[in-house]
Amino acid sequence: YIEGNIMIENFINIKTTDGLIDTFEVMPDEGGPFPAIIIYMDAPAIREELRDMARRLASMGYYVLLPNLFYRVGKEGNYPFTFAKIREDKSHFTAMIKTMDDTTNELVVSDTKYILEFLDNKKGIMHEGYGAVGYCMSGQYIVSIASTYSNKFSAAASFYGVKIMTDKEDSPHLGAEKITANLYLAFAEKDSWVDDEALKNIEKHFEKNTLNFRMEIYEGTEHGFAFPDRHTYNKKSAEIHWSRIHDLFQKHLK
Repeated sequence: YIEGNIMIENFINIKTTDGLIDTFEVMPDEGGPFPAIIIYMDAPAIREELRDMARRLASMGYYVLLPNLFYRVGKEGNYPFTFAKIREDKSHFTAMIKTMDDTTNELVVSDTKYILEFLDNKKGIMHEGYGAVGYCMSGQYIVSIASTYSNKFSAAASFYGVKIMTDKEDSPHLGAEKITANLYLAFAEKDSWVDDEALKNIEKHFEKNTLNFRMEIYEGTEHGFAFPDRHTYNKKSAEIHWSRIHDLFQKHLK
């Protein structure tokens, strides 16, 4: 994130029906009240890389929350898998995918209710429309929360999101017409999780059903391109991703 900005950081707990979501919060030390943004993590879960991204976002003038969506099964350093081992050890990869699959839209939509209540009662932030940004597994959640809490979110972005359009009864795309937030969906050009046909279908469906919608495919990228510690990191595209986030939230949250 941008050096020279002094940040206030805390680790807090947000109570839900299933326990306590351990959550990282970060904001500039002065200049509030700030618009609030929730970062929905990717499947490798909470780590310093994600906190750095939260700090960079906060340095643009936001109050940022990074909740541990896997709190039901573990915390950082104590998940059922170790991210550093998923590429050479199949058991860790399988455990990560199982944890992701078990963390259903229904559970995250339920958790978001408590995160929103926390924000509604938080001093020093603006309460008239929140932002959300998600990566990888959280694409589905971004679409689900934007349709479920359409009166709460003003802008939402997903990068290489998965399971946005499935054949399940509760597929996130079915709520597209309820979304009033400005929705931005970005995808990698080559992504084994989202094929070309899925991209076409997603674009067609949301263009037709969501009022304020934009979709973009980042050329020459693979899944995970925005994360500096991933082998698929693409610096140019990662910086475009930051620029898009900045424009979206600047325009619709401030």
